Amino acid sequence: MMLRVLLGVPLNPMRTNLFVIAKTGFRFILFCGLTLLLNSFARTQSADDVHIIPRADANKRVSASDIAPIGGPLALSGSTRPFRVDVDLVSVPVTVTDAMERPVMKLTKQDFALYENGKLQEIRYFSEEAAPVSIALLVDVSKSMTDKIDTERAAIAEFFKNADPEDEYFAITFSDRPRLVAGSTQSIDEIETKLSSVEPAGPTAMLDAVYMAQAELRSARYKRKVILIISDGGDNVSRYTLREIKQLAQESDVQIYAIGLFDTFFFNTIEERLGKKWLSEITDATGGRTITVDNRTKLPQAAAELSREIRNEYVLGYLPISPVPNRWQKVKVRMTSSSGEHPLRAYYKQGYLAGAR
Repeated sequence: MMLRVLLGVPLNPMRTNLFVIAKTGFRFILFCGLTLLLNSFARTQSADDVHIIPRADANKRVSASDIAPIGGPLALSGSTRPFRVDVDLVSVPVTVTDAMERPVMKLTKQDFALYENGKLQEIRYFSEEAAPVSIALLVDVSKSMTDKIDTERAAIAEFFKNADPEDEYFAITFSDRPRLVAGSTQSIDEIETKLSSVEPAGPTAMLDAVYMAQAELRSARYKRKVILIISDGGDNVSRYTLREIKQLAQESDVQIYAIGLFDTFFFNTIEERLGKKWLSEITDATGGRTITVDNRTKLPQAAAELSREIRNEYVLGYLPISPVPNRWQKVKVRMTSSSGEHPLRAYYKQGYLAGAR
């Protein structure tokens, strides 16, 4: 009787037959099967909706309209992968300069001491590299550069003279917004030609330009990626904030360098007064540095020296003793061969995010 009630079969024995029971039972089994299948599919869809993030197209070019409005969360996953170490060996790229800010080469492993979270680490891997680089060149063409544009172009020419023929370049100008003027497929001559026709005008969106450069370097040809900013500093129109761009820079594997042109003691705006500080905060977060020039005639020489420095670096590798998963690990490099007479300075990224074990 219980079976008949569950199957919806009449209780009258005279109307019950094996055919009805079999037919009704088949419908019940089919209904239960479809119900289980639909519930399983719904649960799968719900889980996928939570975890799937649209994959960025590495070949897509980023325009100023693609930059998210200020006020929203900084979409790191949409612009670059966080600098997270998930393997045992930690590699630390280092550039070294002397008291005259000239790159120093021919050093040995014994010239370096390496620390993580204050603990001395054994350097297991050491190399001196002069490999090709993918470089995003950020050129300030705002109104404040009107009387400096010719010097800026001369500096770019000097930078290219010291280039490796295999280097890859992206060129981005910025004034009221960043603009990609040359992609990686174009030659140095083509890049210089395009930059020569740009006339300075408008406010300064330097921070947005850094964001665009990070996105462009997603499709870079080489493992080592660099952004070079040439500007008189400051920002007065970007959608992104200094804090957001510093976070983006710190969590990426891109080194940022800058040449800041400050040839006057009198600045017109607070942005110009803070220009040097802003540039230094961004570059220092990545292991790069900012070179400041107080005379525009020194700008081409500074660009040439920085070009040589970028292409020559040391790589130190070590096995961390006890990194804490998903925590920021502090890294420090000390020059053991540095002295009062021959001071050396190391530039490097001062930490990494340890991956989950």
